Amino acid sequence: MKKKKSSVAPEIAVNPHVPEEEVTRTLAARVQQERKRRNWTIQDLADRSGISRAMISKIERCESSPTAVVLGRLSGAFGLSMSELLLSADSSEKRLSRRAEQQIWKDPATGYTRRAISPRAGMPLQLVEVCLPARTKVDFPAVSYSALHQQIWLLEGKLTFHEGSDRHELNPGDCLQLAGAQDCAFENVSRSACRYVVALIVGK
Repeated sequence: MKKKKSSVAPEIAVNPHVPEEEVTRTLAARVQQERKRRNWTIQDLADRSGISRAMISKIERCESSPTAVVLGRLSGAFGLSMSELLLSADSSEKRLSRRAEQQIWKDPATGYTRRAISPRAGMPLQLVEVCLPARTKVDFPAVSYSALHQQIWLLEGKLTFHEGSDRHELNPGDCLQLAGAQDCAFENVSRSACRYVVALIVGK
């Protein structure tokens, strides 16, 4: 008797070559760097992002890892994509991105995981692989999309994408072009993880 093939989408495992602690330190340094580059105080960033001064201070001191929602608000305040904010200040322009070297970031609140696929030389085009756990919803404010042209390509599982008042049900192989800057949410109502690729171009 043949065993039924599992429909569970594989999760994105933590990359042993890029430890989580390194990703947290990189993010802390980037937030502080971008804030100081604009001559903003922590209060200025708090006012622009809607994130408390206390939380921003903890992030910059590596005392707290931001959730996907917080990361979205911070990147939006800087006018950057989440991928750009997660990148280190390394100025190298590599044209090849090896899987073993690709940065992986995990949302401490939901388990939402994103892998930065694109090499640095590929900017402003960015490819990100995301794994959204079962029964999970991640919301992003409109400011997170204000400077992006973005498409979502579902690889495995099922994904419900909320775009303002619109609701899109995606199946494997479906690709959705986002309409513009508005509050959005990625939701997986199924009992297994879903996996998709986000393709985005920074700039209006």
